[in-house]
Amino acid sequence: MDAPPTAPQQLPDDLIDMVARRFRVLSEPMRIKLLDHLRGGPASVGELRAATASSQQNGSKHLGVLHDAGLVRRRKEGTFVRYEIADESVFDLCEQVCGGLRRQHDELAGVLASAMQRARPPTMRPRPKERR
Repeated sequence: MDAPPTAPQQLPDDLIDMVARRFRVLSEPMRIKLLDHLRGGPASVGELRAATASSQQNGSKHLGVLHDAGLVRRRKEGTFVRYEIADESVFDLCEQVCGGLRRQHDELAGVLASAMQRARPPTMRPRPKERR
């Protein structure tokens, strides 16, 4: 398998603008939900609306943004328009972000556990029973 291409050391301004646009597209939670649902395969606007509990207008607006960004494509089937993932690399990015969040969570859990351990008062030892 070929290694993915790497970015140049100093990113040109045009490339920086393109990367920033991609992140802006992905900064909306509804768009992440739509992409996540489409991970399972193509779906109509109605199916996506039901899966994400959004209005048709809101879902269509976000699907349009994803389409304009080249992340999804649409295909007409009779009277329906079905959307599907056009750029699978978006899931690689999501996995990278999720992995980073998992590591942060694990580190924070470790720090909190240590802090809680240090903050715990010394345990009181029970008094030995008196012998009669």
